[in-house]
Amino acid sequence: MKVLFIEYPKCTTCQKAKKWLDEHGVQYDDRHIKEQNPTADELTDWLGRSGLPLKRFFNTSGLLYKSLGLKEKLPQMSEAEQIALLATDGMLVKRPLIVGEDFVLVGFKPAEWERLI
Repeated sequence: MKVLFIEYPKCTTCQKAKKWLDEHGVQYDDRHIKEQNPTADELTDWLGRSGLPLKRFFNTSGLLYKSLGLKEKLPQMSEAEQIALLATDGMLVKRPLIVGEDFVLVGFKPAEWERLI
C-alpha cells in the first residue's frame, strides 16, 4: 500500500510521523503542505472519507489560526466557507495528513496509524 504523506518538513511532529512511516515500511509520496496547499476539492473529499468533523482539519495551535481569530470566526462560517479558507494556506491545515485509498488520518496518533496502515 502506498499513501500520500502531507507534511510541513520543519514540524517536529511531521518528522516523527515520517520516521514512523519509514520504520514501519510504509511507502508514501511526500508532499510539502506549504508548497502544495490542499485544494478545496481535495479537502472536501478527505473530509468525507475521514469521518471527522471539519474542525479537526484546522491547525488550531498554529500562529496563522490564532492571528486570524478563527476560534471565534469558524462557528459563524459555513462548511464551504471553512473549506475555502483552509485551501488558502497550508499552514491552516492540521498536519501531518495521511491519505490512503479508503481512509484519511489527521495528525500523528501512532495507535490510530497502527490500526489503519
